[in-house]
Amino acid sequence: MLPTLDLTAAETDGQAFRTALREAAHQHGFFYLGGHGIAPAQIDGVLRLAREFFGLPNAEKARISQLDSPAFRGYSRLGGELTNGLVDWREQIDIGPDRPVVDGAHGYWNLQGPNLWPQRPTGFREAFEGWIAAVSEVGVRLLRHWSASLGAPAGYFDDAFTDRPATLLKVVRYPGSDDRDQGVGAHKDSGVLTLLLVEPDSEGLQVETLDGTWVDVPPKPGAFIVNIGELLEVATGGYLRATRHRVRAPRPGTDRVSIPFFLNPALDATIPIIELPPELAALSRGVEADPDNPIFSTYGENAWKSRVRAHPDVAQRHHGITPLGPASAY
Repeated sequence: MLPTLDLTAAETDGQAFRTALREAAHQHGFFYLGGHGIAPAQIDGVLRLAREFFGLPNAEKARISQLDSPAFRGYSRLGGELTNGLVDWREQIDIGPDRPVVDGAHGYWNLQGPNLWPQRPTGFREAFEGWIAAVSEVGVRLLRHWSASLGAPAGYFDDAFTDRPATLLKVVRYPGSDDRDQGVGAHKDSGVLTLLLVEPDSEGLQVETLDGTWVDVPPKPGAFIVNIGELLEVATGGYLRATRHRVRAPRPGTDRVSIPFFLNPALDATIPIIELPPELAALSRGVEADPDNPIFSTYGENAWKSRVRAHPDVAQRHHGITPLGPASAY
């Protein structure tokens, strides 16, 4: 069972909370977070709107197809994404900061652009813009506590996040299946940290332990599931390691709605490296060296790597990138 942390505890005993935060991330890479201060009504509201959107006819959802977005925004239909070259069985909307396209963009600067917002259900955009603001604040608070717990000033990472952070929100539905196992394949997140909201009583998320065992991570009422991304692995020299995780396709007759939020710095920000205290540095495992998954210290490079792999159709259609494997998930 993953540890559970309460963010309100940081107000009464900051040192104890920071130690627990550091140890949870070092040992597991994942934990539950309660006491975050986001009202239950706001949580219920975004989950309800997600359900309403996914209940729309396919033709209406396709009006904001990601295939029409060079910035990889909008709706991906069932089977429209890949992980490790295999088809993920989920539908989703990708939402990032609404910013103008960069003229003459190359590489990761193509990830900047406008969102594709659905016209229905009513209030969808306003609710999710409010949600992004709320979870961003929680994520920044966590990051400041992490910095302090690792021997750095609390604001050590602030500069990378104060100017045009490249956050990403996904609104996701996994339908039940009797002939597919992969909801989303095993992967690590490419950014700094992830706050995941999952519908109560849903199933499917699994986390890989240090010994290679996959364990189930069910939702807890009112709590986020939090995990660290590859950039925190870089920032800590591998003292914190991004953990592989996956979602199994739900059982037939059931489905799963989740809303992961990825806290990321600016596209061109290079994550600063923390000089760990000797007692922590001695426990560092080093940044994982995987030739099939290089980890870059500049966030945009790491994100571009992930996006063009996950959505080869968009990469090929808008950016002329020919995939090494199957050209399409569609």
